[in-house]
Amino acid sequence: MTRLTVNGKRLELDADPSMPLLWVLREELRLTGTRFGCGMSLCGACTIHLDGEAVRSCVTPLSAAEGRHVTTIEGLSPGVSSAVQRAWIAEEVPQCGYCQSGQIMCAAVLLREKPQPSDADIDDAMSGNLCRCGTYQRIRKAIHRAAKDIAGEKA
Repeated sequence: MTRLTVNGKRLELDADPSMPLLWVLREELRLTGTRFGCGMSLCGACTIHLDGEAVRSCVTPLSAAEGRHVTTIEGLSPGVSSAVQRAWIAEEVPQCGYCQSGQIMCAAVLLREKPQPSDADIDDAMSGNLCRCGTYQRIRKAIHRAAKDIAGEKA
């Protein structure tokens, strides 16, 4: 049995500890917002938070989550209310939308670590997340918008 907390809910899972966390989330827990992209940690579609850090769930075994907190796109905020998610909608970032949950999860960590990121900070933090539709400029604009929104909320 593996014990972990997923989106605030404490769980005990009877699954192979070597199973990638991505498949545990999608197949065992039916949290399908986390996407399978490449299976080799190259595209970022499977990004989740493990104890607050962005990780690629396609190469993270379930055993690595033992006793830890996992946050998926479904648990990022209730009702799509995070500043990042609101900015994504306002800037019309998604085109096909496939990569967006991973993009949003990385952007949330970036903004927690650097509340007012420069373009270079954004490019660096988001460089491992691929968007086949090429919405990188909108992603950058949405991150800047979210940063302003967060700063306004704290003022």
